[in-house]
Amino acid sequence: AQALAKVERHVADALAKGARVVVGGTRIGERFYTPTVLAEVSGEMLCAREETFGPVAPVFRFETEAEAIALANATEYGLASYFYSRDVGRIFRVAEALEYGMVGINTGLISTAEVPFGGVKQSGLGREGARQGIDEYLETKYLCLGDLNR
Repeated sequence: AQALAKVERHVADALAKGARVVVGGTRIGERFYTPTVLAEVSGEMLCAREETFGPVAPVFRFETEAEAIALANATEYGLASYFYSRDVGRIFRVAEALEYGMVGINTGLISTAEVPFGGVKQSGLGREGARQGIDEYLETKYLCLGDLNR
């Protein structure tokens, strides 16, 4: 119920601040919300500053690659980001510049058991899953063994 209320709060805030619903924007029964696309979103809206964790896709207008990166990074959160490009140079520039723990490039399906899952900034510290997921529970010990024949 709290998650649904948060989604509704984010959509209502966006609409009050000038966004418009392209599709969706309504509750389905007591536990679900229709997949929603919001257009004309700005950085002052809750959906741009907080993690919604619901079926809301805010769409921002931008002119340049640098502006898109700045808009994406203008949040204290950093779990996952996604972008699409065919330009390999742009793929590496943008992926490196995005301040997120996970970056989906040309796909929305980035989470599997064999990859480390986790964010940066206020979206978490460390990783779970994959080899890196166990690192938080291990103690590293360095052993230096000298000549045994002395």
